[in-house]
Amino acid sequence: MALFSSTKPTETLDTATEQISTFIAPGATIDGPLTTKESTRIDGIINGNVTVNGSLIVGQDGKITGTVTATNLFLAGEIAGNVSASSGKVEISDTGKLVGDLIAKSLVIDENAIFQGQCTMTTEKTSAETAKERAASN
Repeated sequence: MALFSSTKPTETLDTATEQISTFIAPGATIDGPLTTKESTRIDGIINGNVTVNGSLIVGQDGKITGTVTATNLFLAGEIAGNVSASSGKVEISDTGKLVGDLIAKSLVIDENAIFQGQCTMTTEKTSAETAKERAASN
């Protein structure tokens, strides 16, 4: 048997990488709420609430003042406000700064990152818990 088989697929599916459909460039400022339906990258300044139905990347030059709701969040810039990624992952890089409360399923904070606030971790019910609830309701 060969160590490398040509019958194996050469591509793997990486669900963590999504195509960025909205981009706020450095130097751009938005005063007011921002809502997008797909993954977004912010390198500018947003003064208002941000809602993203997908992943949100806040670059090193990005700053948000307001509440942030996204499926996943990668923070290299600054957010002053509460963050909700209750079904996804939040990652704060070594240059990231979050001042506000956080709700997330998964959290990664790099060394030298700044996080000032409370964190609430969400969990999904296990199949045993779901089965127990169904049995109790019958």
